[in-house]
Amino acid sequence: MTNSSEHEGPDPNESGAGTGDVENAESVAAEVDFAGGSESTGGSDPAAEIEKWKDVAARATADLDNFRKRMAREKFEAIQYANRGLLEQLLPIVDNFEMGLKAAESAEGSGSIILQGMGMVRKQLEDFLGEQGVEIVASDGVAFDPNVHEALKQEPHESAPEGQILYTMRRGYRLKDRLLRAANVVVSAGPGTAS
Repeated sequence: MTNSSEHEGPDPNESGAGTGDVENAESVAAEVDFAGGSESTGGSDPAAEIEKWKDVAARATADLDNFRKRMAREKFEAIQYANRGLLEQLLPIVDNFEMGLKAAESAEGSGSIILQGMGMVRKQLEDFLGEQGVEIVASDGVAFDPNVHEALKQEPHESAPEGQILYTMRRGYRLKDRLLRAANVVVSAGPGTAS
C-alpha cells in the first residue's frame, strides 16, 4: 500500500511553494547589480565589485540617515502639536465665556464684583492659551487674508477700502505656526456698494 504523500514538505512543482524566496532573491540581485549594467560573472574585475558595493553601502547609509531625520522631525511635530485637539475643543468654551462676560458687563456695569471675578477667570484662560502657544489671529481693521480669515459677508463702508475687515464675529486662533480656527469676519465692500 502506498501513501499518496510519501514525502513531507512542499512540492517544488506546486505554484507558490518557494517562489517568494526566488523572486525576492532575484529582485535583490537586480538591485545590487544596478551599477554593473550586466550580469556578474566569475571573472569580473574585483575593483569594480568593490566600487559597486561601496556605492550600495553609501546609498543605504544615506537612506537610513534620511529616515532618522524624518522620524526625529515627525516626533518633534507630534510633541509640539499634541494638544491641538484639546485646544480646538476649548475654543468654543472661551467664546461662550466671553459672550457671558459681555452680557454681564452690560447688565451689571463695570464695577460689579461678579464681573471682576469673571475678568480674572478670563485672564487665566488667556494666560493658559498663551502658555500652550495659542495666539489670536489679528482681524479688526486689517486686510482680509483668506488663509486666516473667513468672510461671512460684505458690507458697504464709506471710509474703509474694499477688502478691509470691518469687525470680527468670532475670533480666530493659531497654534504656533498652524491655524487652529479661522476668524469669522465682515469685510468692507468699499464705498457705496450694496452687498
